[in-house]
Amino acid sequence: MAVQEVRLYPDPILKQVCAPVTCMDARIDALVQDLLDTMIAAGHSVGVAAPQIGVGLRVVVVDVSNSKLGRDDNHGQLVMINPEIVEREGERVMREGCMSVPDYTGNVTRAESIVVQYLDRSGSERVIRANGFEAVAIQHEMDHLDGMLFLDRVSNLKTDVFRRKK
Repeated sequence: MAVQEVRLYPDPILKQVCAPVTCMDARIDALVQDLLDTMIAAGHSVGVAAPQIGVGLRVVVVDVSNSKLGRDDNHGQLVMINPEIVEREGERVMREGCMSVPDYTGNVTRAESIVVQYLDRSGSERVIRANGFEAVAIQHEMDHLDGMLFLDRVSNLKTDVFRRKK
């Protein structure tokens, strides 16, 4: 498989609601590998969602284990197919960035802890509780599946969005 080009806002696929995966086949396995390859190649990325590489399906990958914010509390490399948050607890504000919005970051309020149900790469059903930075990263990637960017979640575009330093 291969590293894919990341779609940048305002690419229309980033605003579309993705379709659920209905059949686990070689096409889905190839998509998962492309997402993993793309995330790893970026170096700084902790997640990528299928629409970010131009595919309108409900698939995300997340791995915060190499980030200083997530290395102490994480599940390692997660492949999530048709993920659904079934429980949310607490609230936290974090500065988020996105490969699809490379020039900006923003303060976003998210749940502190979540329980997520999903299919893994082999098609087995999984349920995990994610906390802290990992929970934030999962919520961020799942937003992509519903056509939302972190910019859609900031309270105030004037005070909560920041230009990245080059």
